[in-house]
Amino acid sequence: MNDTPLHVVGNVVDVPRQNRTSNGSVTNFRMASTSRRWDEETKGFVDGATLWIDVACWNELGGNVARSVTKGDPVVVVGNLSTESWESEAGRRSANRIKATAVGLNLARGWSDFTRPARVDRSAALAAPPTPSEETAPSEETPPGEELYRQRSTDYIGGEETLDETDSEVTSEEPAVPALT
Repeated sequence: MNDTPLHVVGNVVDVPRQNRTSNGSVTNFRMASTSRRWDEETKGFVDGATLWIDVACWNELGGNVARSVTKGDPVVVVGNLSTESWESEAGRRSANRIKATAVGLNLARGWSDFTRPARVDRSAALAAPPTPSEETAPSEETPPGEELYRQRSTDYIGGEETLDETDSEVTSEEPAVPALT
């Protein structure tokens, strides 16, 4: 089957609704995405057409969306497009829907605090922990706590002196630029 993958940037226009089904749990919401373009004549942005679309988020994604997203939030939705059809008193009807594979808050429009849920390590019950070798055993020269990170790979070489000091609370001295709405 050929899926139609897409991503849509827009705003949530209703409160996400979580339901349990025989196939698992699903969270549904509707979103709107309005195109904008620069108009030379008016020297400003003008709104174009609005795409209104339903989004379905299944299982763990749906639970996380129900906890994190509310009406009015700017979101980025990635998923596959499908068309649902049904019969009604007015005749045959259809609607487009995105089966979401990822939903995120649009950080171009604000900031967020991310909380990662704790994961259960199921492999620990299946395999015995490896015996520490002499290479990984803490030495007297190892600072306290560092032995926990010896097995972990890094994406840099050179140690702490090569890393810049950073502070997530640091703000720029430049004035904030208002978001386009």
